Amino acid sequence: MTVYRSLKHCYVQLVDDTAGRTLLGYSTKSKELRGNLAKTGTVEAARLLGNLIAEKAIAQQITQVVFDRNGFLYHGRVKALAEGAREKGLQF
Repeated sequence: MTVYRSLKHCYVQLVDDTAGRTLLGYSTKSKELRGNLAKTGTVEAARLLGNLIAEKAIAQQITQVVFDRNGFLYHGRVKALAEGAREKGLQF
């Protein structure tokens, strides 16, 4: 699970490194989240994104991932995204 954040949005992807392909990818721009968010660059938006990616991953029988924060500090939105994914049952 790789994470990228910009000033306005967060992006998360589940990548299979052995096959070199992306299994899932969502962001705060995704249709599933757009209606639920007042602002996309908040900790709450990142937590909801973590919840969404975990639900979709578990639906595809993906229960365990390696968390790649791409050099971003484990703080704020990155931490909230990880905690949101853990809330829904994704194991790191």
